[in-house]
Amino acid sequence: MSNHTVTMEEIVSLCKRRGFIFQSYDLYGGLQGLYDYGPLGTELKKNLKDAWWKDIVYLRNDIEGIDGSNLTHRQALKYSGHEDTFTDPMVDCRDCKFRMRADHIEGKCTQCGSTNLTEARDFNLMLKTHYGPVESDDSIAYLRPETAQSIFANFKNVLDSTARKIPFGIAQIGKAYRNEITPRNFIFRVREFEQMEMEFFVKPGEDDQWHEYWVKERKNWWISQGISPDNLTLEAQTSNDLSHYSKATTDILYKFPHGDEELEGIANRTDYDLGSHTKNQAELNIQANVKENTHSTSKLMVQTQGEKPYVPYVIEPSAGLDRGVLAILCDAYCKEQLEDGKERIVLKIKPSLAPIKVAVIPLAKNNPDIVSIAKDVTKDLQALGLGRIKYEDTGNIGKAYRRHDEIGTPLCITVDFETLENEPQSVTVRHRDTLEQHRVNIADLLMYIVNTMKS
Repeated sequence: MSNHTVTMEEIVSLCKRRGFIFQSYDLYGGLQGLYDYGPLGTELKKNLKDAWWKDIVYLRNDIEGIDGSNLTHRQALKYSGHEDTFTDPMVDCRDCKFRMRADHIEGKCTQCGSTNLTEARDFNLMLKTHYGPVESDDSIAYLRPETAQSIFANFKNVLDSTARKIPFGIAQIGKAYRNEITPRNFIFRVREFEQMEMEFFVKPGEDDQWHEYWVKERKNWWISQGISPDNLTLEAQTSNDLSHYSKATTDILYKFPHGDEELEGIANRTDYDLGSHTKNQAELNIQANVKENTHSTSKLMVQTQGEKPYVPYVIEPSAGLDRGVLAILCDAYCKEQLEDGKERIVLKIKPSLAPIKVAVIPLAKNNPDIVSIAKDVTKDLQALGLGRIKYEDTGNIGKAYRRHDEIGTPLCITVDFETLENEPQSVTVRHRDTLEQHRVNIADLLMYIVNTMKS
């Protein structure tokens, strides 16, 4: 890595220039707090999701996955506490009318500097909508403020259909929505975002040790994705900062350009959620005069032979996918001085996360034999499902190399005149990070690339 300290302006510029991330509906002036992922950003985001799902679900024997709906039943968010407590303190500037979070300012308006502010008041962050043809109180639903509640609502469904035993987890990746008062810092705090969230159900009394386990696991996972350990810190939340459902929460903070902020939180939610939803079922039974054995209050409880029924405790590692993308970009961004005195920008992204895995470049675009071989190599590599393989024939070879350095492509394969002369045919493979070039036979390319992607 270089000694260069990346700024948010550099990341935003790179993202727009190279097609990672765009302001949503920029054509119409943009929507504040909303962003669209371009071709490269979509690939990076997908690769990070796939890495999380692989390590959380596929490589473990104690976690299942679900995909819940984005619309959430109003009663679920009532009994989870979100309708009453999912708020941020808001103030208005009486002079410029700017609206901001009270806990993010120091007595004056961040827009105009005025101290003429209103008293702080609670602002509910949930986005309300209606379903069905008639708008009424009975048709109110919410865009989910977190992915967790659909996991809790499906706890018994998953338990019964998979025959899982405690401890086990349920994982989900999906969109969440929060009507942030002041979205800021690019994709760090936005109104529509994606979460990688897992609820791990444990016996009461074993929750503290599982909480400690998952804090270590999740920090190590981010390091395994290429994040420098020097840019990660653990911070236990104080009692004043804890969410209404949490017994203890430890945040994994990343050193973003705007400061150390939460990348992922690991919360001990105790039995708050399952207990609240179980209580809700009991109240509904009473209201409807339903017999206990028809709609049981033990619906979200578990029981093993010889034990009394109990509501499991929950350990929740919850990561912001968009924040993860931002952290990966910031950590990988480097400026390097080359021997010829020129400067290059390079994204030293872990190869498995790179948006484009390999660029295939014909050295002479006007030579039909070179072009034909380059296209054949591209097609053969694409068929292997390694990820996105790019046929690159724009600009000269030097500009192509610089472009792919900047977007994080680990390998560039150049088909040149020596390819036509050699038997067996070979190509030049250039490495992004070291700038080393190796001659590799086309027949050996697959194994060469696979070994590089593992590094």
